[in-house]
Amino acid sequence: MCPRGHAFDIARSGYINLLQPQERRSRNPGDSEKAVAARRRFLDRGHAGPLLDSVISVVKNHHRGHREHRDILDAGCGEGYYLGSLGRGSGIDISTAAIDLAARRYPQCEWIVANADRFIPYADASFDLVMSITGRMNATEFRRVLRDDGFLLVAVAAPDDLIELRGRGRDRTERTIAAFSDFELVRRERATTVAELTGEEVMDLRSAVYRPGRAGEGARHHATSITLSLDLMLFRVSDTAK
Repeated sequence: MCPRGHAFDIARSGYINLLQPQERRSRNPGDSEKAVAARRRFLDRGHAGPLLDSVISVVKNHHRGHREHRDILDAGCGEGYYLGSLGRGSGIDISTAAIDLAARRYPQCEWIVANADRFIPYADASFDLVMSITGRMNATEFRRVLRDDGFLLVAVAAPDDLIELRGRGRDRTERTIAAFSDFELVRRERATTVAELTGEEVMDLRSAVYRPGRAGEGARHHATSITLSLDLMLFRVSDTAK
């Protein structure tokens, strides 16, 4: 499956860059190379494994009995942790640094640098499943690229995600459900784990989840327990939207 209607460059690592100059708010939009590298180190240590297991379980349990070879799109895929673990599909992110890492680690997938907030560069009805794991939420484009029997998996940070670092957050589920009014909610669950982190791992986590300058480069970080938590919502295309 290839992006439609765009001139593109293929990088040495295999990803496709479709980002146009007018779509850039900076020279290097999206997560920085430093943030992406920190997230990769953190994920490689397995701390988010229980969250990944929950995502995989939702996808596999739902698709049991459906077509064997699924076409999956991960919008806002970052360095490819979730999509690459599922084995195949297409990932889009605005960060060149993230997509480059994804392409090097998971060459079996197709990786594209593009702004999914504006447009998803695939034809109508291209995918069986679209995923947005703490990523982009372009309901109109998600519906366009999904088949009429397609599904959408959305994950948002739960209120207790990183509570030890930034306090209790908001519950985003009702707002997320309302944002996808053309879809029918079929499953909802919370995935939570507590990771025991070294000071170095806390530093990587802060670098990965905060904007540049917020991670406290000179600060000392101590070993601690950190809560990681996602609210997972599985939708299917509503009959009224077909």
